[in-house]
Amino acid sequence: MTKLSACIVVYNNAQEALQAAASVLRCTQKYPLALYLIDNASPDGAAQRLRAAIDGGELPVGENQTVTLIESQKNVGFGSGHNLVLPRLESDYHAILNPDILLSADTLSGMADWLEAHPAAVMARPALVFPDGAPQQLPLQKCGALALVYRQMPRLRPLKPFHDRYVMEGADLSAPAEIEFCTGSFSVLRTAVFQKIGGFDEKYFMYVEDADLTQKARREGTVWLLPQFTAVHAWHRQPHKDSAHFRMQAKSMLRYFSKWGFRL
Repeated sequence: MTKLSACIVVYNNAQEALQAAASVLRCTQKYPLALYLIDNASPDGAAQRLRAAIDGGELPVGENQTVTLIESQKNVGFGSGHNLVLPRLESDYHAILNPDILLSADTLSGMADWLEAHPAAVMARPALVFPDGAPQQLPLQKCGALALVYRQMPRLRPLKPFHDRYVMEGADLSAPAEIEFCTGSFSVLRTAVFQKIGGFDEKYFMYVEDADLTQKARREGTVWLLPQFTAVHAWHRQPHKDSAHFRMQAKSMLRYFSKWGFRL
């Protein structure tokens, strides 16, 4: 039988992560699931809240499900946090999830079944929507500098064509489509591939590490958007809100382009 695993990295706001975890546990019924919660040394006491929820039975853990809390001694960043599960994974398919994701259907099993039926595919993501149901426009093609600038400053209208290419504007995305960028907010990989490529590049602290992971995965096979599966994504968009997160994103962009080549 297919075995699934999933990981949520938490930094503060344990309640949001618990809601995500509960939705994953409730909805994932077809196959056994190992769910990992990684606390990234949250200063607000999130680890204690997560531990209390697990030990107190607050999470709806099913018969073929386990929940494991891993407490990092320091904030190692998004990708490094997810990498903490690499030596523990014994699944066939592994999901990388943000704490602001909510499921309403057995999306993980469905995506695993799709990947199983398409041996050349190694990674995929579902369609994502805002809590009000509005669709999200997320990157689907390789990172481009001008597209990233436009996403921060949409008033620069001459750059919109670069952004349109980035999100495949005008393409038929109602059916599965091969893509070049799989968002880290919700993606599913073959576990063997995730382990073979060493997970995330830990030199990224936050931002663009998902684009980097996608390029590493594409060396092993194809990557897909699967719009027949949907999840809610709150999408806090921190780089749009303060300069510190924007500078962090800019640093990650420079690393990405130095590795994979510059693109306008």
